[in-house]
Amino acid sequence: MNRSFRLAAVATAATLTLAACSTGNEEPTTGEAGEAADECVIGMTQINQTATFFTQMNEGAQEAAEAAGCELQIANANNDSAKQSSDIENFVSQGVTGLIVVAIDVNGVLPALERATADGIRTVAIDAQLDEGAVDTFVGVDNEAAGEEAGQWVVDQGLADGAKYGVVNARSSFIQNQREDSFRAVIDDAGATFTQSVDGENVQEQAATAAQNLVTARRDLDFVYTTGEPATVGAVAALDADSDTKVIGWDLTAEVIAGIDSGLVTAVVQQDPRQEGVEAVNELAAILDGAEPEGFISVPITIVTEENVDPYREIFE
Repeated sequence: MNRSFRLAAVATAATLTLAACSTGNEEPTTGEAGEAADECVIGMTQINQTATFFTQMNEGAQEAAEAAGCELQIANANNDSAKQSSDIENFVSQGVTGLIVVAIDVNGVLPALERATADGIRTVAIDAQLDEGAVDTFVGVDNEAAGEEAGQWVVDQGLADGAKYGVVNARSSFIQNQREDSFRAVIDDAGATFTQSVDGENVQEQAATAAQNLVTARRDLDFVYTTGEPATVGAVAALDADSDTKVIGWDLTAEVIAGIDSGLVTAVVQQDPRQEGVEAVNELAAILDGAEPEGFISVPITIVTEENVDPYREIFE
């Protein structure tokens, strides 16, 4: 039986079930969730509800849940790894049949995920890859490889040799540390000089302050590398459009596209968070219908510059 047929079967079996998505600001409710949608109730623990990247992921997941006849409940961890573990435990107590994890701390969520697995809950991770065997399938980007790809793009454009750069990171994020380390390894080997990395804490306001402090202390930087949306938006806010220091980073927003137009932003690694949400729900629906887990579903990146930014404009209007 192919996957599209399986998903159609899930949707048909659940035609009387209303797919639903929470606002993401409340705690997951306790109760007999498994009975509410019979076979497909998905709990999703999200990092925050402020970054466009995560809200787009939620939209894709909701869209796929409605198509598959699943109930989707989203809990907002608000950048708190302890709350994220608690949200997972609440979903387990609630009796969900599937779980999507967008991990803040890839090690911190493991005990709660072990309990979920022990209770027979099928699990998919998005964006942050967990230890092998911790979940059924990982959906997303190979962040280490993508960091290398971004670094190689910088090298190929002749922007690395002799350049000085700094980094705005989120040190609590395992994947953003991967993106930094792999990027730096490539461009440093090609002749770039690293100055310092500052912590934007994965929050736009803090990232803007960190970026401002960085460029104030190091006025000789050729570019700032940013490892996620809050850091990229923060760096754009901190720098003047005509600044000699440019931005190379991750994740588009309307502000970042404006930065590309002004010449401040040189390139952005763009993921497809909506598709990641879609793929995660589709994978859980298929697994619950008896399919073998895929293990890894790759969602490719695109390096966006002034030459190919136009198709993204309407997404971020």
